[in-house]
Amino acid sequence: MKFFKKEKKFKKRSLHLSPNLFWKLAVWVMFMTAVFSAIFGYYLVLQINKEFIVPEATSSGQVEIVKKERIDKVLVNFSLRKTLSDQILKSPAPIVDPSL
Repeated sequence: MKFFKKEKKFKKRSLHLSPNLFWKLAVWVMFMTAVFSAIFGYYLVLQINKEFIVPEATSSGQVEIVKKERIDKVLVNFSLRKTLSDQILKSPAPIVDPSL
């Protein structure tokens, strides 16, 4: 009777994981990265291409995007730098005597 006999089949156990699984995982991750990158790029294009809404014009008919005080402050800064540069150019440079 062969009903209760154990069959002696020795199967070699694999200690290594299947590289096929890792290749499938790598391809899947790259595919999902490409899909999310495309979606994010499309979102950025939509954000950039939004129409700029111009605020209402003032009584002079001009649209005030940058305040006049900020522009005046920058112009004062440039004029100060110009005067400083002129002073530096007009002052004589110290001459170093190489014989000392």
